[in-house]
Amino acid sequence: MSKNKVILSIKNLNKIYHDLNGELLAIENINLDVFDKEFVSIVGPSGCGKSTILSILAGIDKEYSGELLYDDTLSIGYMLQTDSLFPWKTILDNCLVGLEVKKELTEESKAYVIELLKKYGLEEFIDKYPNNLSGGMRQRVALIRTLALKPDILLLDEPLSALDSQTRLSIGNDIFQIIKNEGKTAIMVTHDLGEALSTSDRIVVLTKRPGTVKKNYEVDFNGVNDPKERRKDKMFSKYQAEIWRDLDVNI
Repeated sequence: MSKNKVILSIKNLNKIYHDLNGELLAIENINLDVFDKEFVSIVGPSGCGKSTILSILAGIDKEYSGELLYDDTLSIGYMLQTDSLFPWKTILDNCLVGLEVKKELTEESKAYVIELLKKYGLEEFIDKYPNNLSGGMRQRVALIRTLALKPDILLLDEPLSALDSQTRLSIGNDIFQIIKNEGKTAIMVTHDLGEALSTSDRIVVLTKRPGTVKKNYEVDFNGVNDPKERRKDKMFSKYQAEIWRDLDVNI
């Protein structure tokens, strides 16, 4: 992809966990630039600190060393593994929760959310409840709830892990298209290499714990951005084999 400006720089990021047994170095010397409107996936062996990085970027974990460099006006949205929809609230009210918490709910912001629900095929469910939706549709609602706050960067922590494989393919395509349509920058953590390859502009491979950046893969499918079409491309299996070799070394 042609590079836009750097929207976020991670410099020499380290995280140590403390417990009764002493110290555990989770991530070490993470250095990474993320570009505006780029879709980056982070992959690596279990326990290598992928989700730790997202927690730090989201401001949930403030106990770390290193620097996060970005514009003060930049906002970050965090989409978790589970949709966490409130069963007693309608789909619209679920999507407005973040705005209510931040005291940013206005007629204008509500209209924006309603437009997103209509735009992405959820208009008939606006007044329904989460138990009326499939798992895939619930994840789409969770994404729109995150987009309601108009974040510049979306953090996606295994966003499709709770879905069956067939639904993952379909909803993964939907989520990718929504993020691209809305012009967002995204950083996704996933264990599913196929998912990363079908959606990402770049894949960052971490080593085993303590996780550090082993390799960056610029993912180039000759301009093909549709996740389903990428999976059919001969480059898909080539990238997959290369990245698996990097991961196997560290398992």
